[in-house]
Amino acid sequence: MLRALHDEYPRRIHAQIIASPEGGAGHPEPNEASVACGRHALAAASDARRAGEPLVVLLSGGASAMLAVPADGLTLDDKVQATRALLGSGLPIAAINGVRKHLSAIKGGRLAARAGRCVTLAISDVHAPIEDDPAVIGSGPTVADQSTFADAVHALRDAGVLDVMPSAVREHLVRGEASEREETIKDGDPRLARSEFFVVGTRHDAMDGIVSEARARGYQVALIGSPTLGEARNAAGAFIAEARQRCTSLSPPLCVVASGETTVRIDGPVGLGGRNQEFALAAAEDLSSFGACALASVGTDGIDGPTEAAGAIVDSTTIARARGIGLDAATALRAHDSHSFFRALGDLVMTGPTGTNVGDVQIFLAGSDDPAYTGEM
Repeated sequence: MLRALHDEYPRRIHAQIIASPEGGAGHPEPNEASVACGRHALAAASDARRAGEPLVVLLSGGASAMLAVPADGLTLDDKVQATRALLGSGLPIAAINGVRKHLSAIKGGRLAARAGRCVTLAISDVHAPIEDDPAVIGSGPTVADQSTFADAVHALRDAGVLDVMPSAVREHLVRGEASEREETIKDGDPRLARSEFFVVGTRHDAMDGIVSEARARGYQVALIGSPTLGEARNAAGAFIAEARQRCTSLSPPLCVVASGETTVRIDGPVGLGGRNQEFALAAAEDLSSFGACALASVGTDGIDGPTEAAGAIVDSTTIARARGIGLDAATALRAHDSHSFFRALGDLVMTGPTGTNVGDVQIFLAGSDDPAYTGEM
């Protein structure tokens, strides 16, 4: 994003990368570099205000972790532990970011409030409940926030993770609910009067690229417009059911494309994985009786959970190949150990960080020998 902006306005901007994985900022958990990046961003906002110049923010998903300044009374360790609990809670991203904003000194409009005049160009990985909601992308450091401390407390309580939060986090949120902490920046606040926000990239751009490539390779393409959401293992079943339905109405070879962002609820000791790898693993059993077909679920940022993989590929032979080397898909799924499963099979998708993030994409391919086309399903 920075390179593109600099190419467009080479003599009109003072450009710097403040937060990125290449710079050491943590993702999906914040780290010391994340805090340094956050403080750097606040300093840049103050500099822009003093100079009477706009702060241009190039924002994408991942900024919630890579741009972090703990609220007064909280530490980085508090934020890390809270993030771990949130990522394992099964809460949707809007609720997770609602909590993050109330533990932060930069999110929830605070960065723009510091700058005075601010222009944000955002790439969105937010798909629900309001698609491409500026207040959720990167936890909304440059826009007003409608969520409250009470919303954060209720979300954590409903997910059953309030009691596992660090004591300082619980105290901070409860005191905020009692109006003893300053709320995030709300609509109508004069500090945001000169703040503008533009969404310049979404999951639909990623799907458009996939559709174009698939058609160029001779596939009939079916596009699922609604976002892929919910628990990864359940979303996988719904996706496969939709793909089966599409197979009955389109001639082969067929490509079904979807996108969105699922969640994984951690409910005990776990292995290693990510939501895309778990999605693929959950689909493997269904594909074993599907004929010649394959499914990939991949994060567009090239990072799936705390792993080096972007996602994984399954096909109609996955279950049989796994059994041949002593692996059981159901056991791996119960243990949330999808990464070990796919690493042993050689079926991880490895792209490295892509420099962008519009959520996850799912691609299903079926060939002409699929029983779906002969009515045998």
